[in-house]
Amino acid sequence: MPRLKVSPTRSNYLVIKQRLALAREGYRLLDKKRDVLIMEILRVIEDAERIQKQVENQFQRAYEIVQEARAIMGTERVRRLALSRTEEVDIHITPRSVMGVVVPSVTYVTPEKKLRYGFGDTSVILDQVQQEWKAVLDMMGELAETVTTVWRLATELRRTQRRVNALEHIFIPSYEETLAYIEEMLEEKEREELFRMKLTKTRKEKEGSQEGL
Repeated sequence: MPRLKVSPTRSNYLVIKQRLALAREGYRLLDKKRDVLIMEILRVIEDAERIQKQVENQFQRAYEIVQEARAIMGTERVRRLALSRTEEVDIHITPRSVMGVVVPSVTYVTPEKKLRYGFGDTSVILDQVQQEWKAVLDMMGELAETVTTVWRLATELRRTQRRVNALEHIFIPSYEETLAYIEEMLEEKEREELFRMKLTKTRKEKEGSQEGL
């Protein structure tokens, strides 16, 4: 890993040493965050798979009860009664934080239930149809919440992994190599300075001895 292009001075040594300490601490924290994100993603995936199966089963039950209603009341009558329900569902998406990642919390409010048909020309099966499809709506909100949570946590995990890799394979090795280079240069300068001091001392001693003669 190439070292940083800095002058081998003591001030730069202290700066790079501080950067290395921060990089190592950042790596430790991000590595811990990565592990927690993985555990959270696995947990939410398990929830999403469970909800997905429940949704599939509920869809099957809802379609089956619709087919039964069509067989009893006729397709056209069921279609007209279904189209008569024009109310909209009021959906609320509230942000919440999971490991510092903003994910949605989905809630909804259904309109007040009003009777759109008379008892004389309909079957009690219509109430069952409404109940089954309401159950589908309940599960779809929960499924959308968990799937979106998985996606956003996975995105954050990829971002965290890139930072961990950058610290581990680029910044930390570069700082370490730069520190080693500066230490080597400073030690070499100290040896040169020590050699000059000894040489100067020896020269002065020789000069002093010659003057004594």
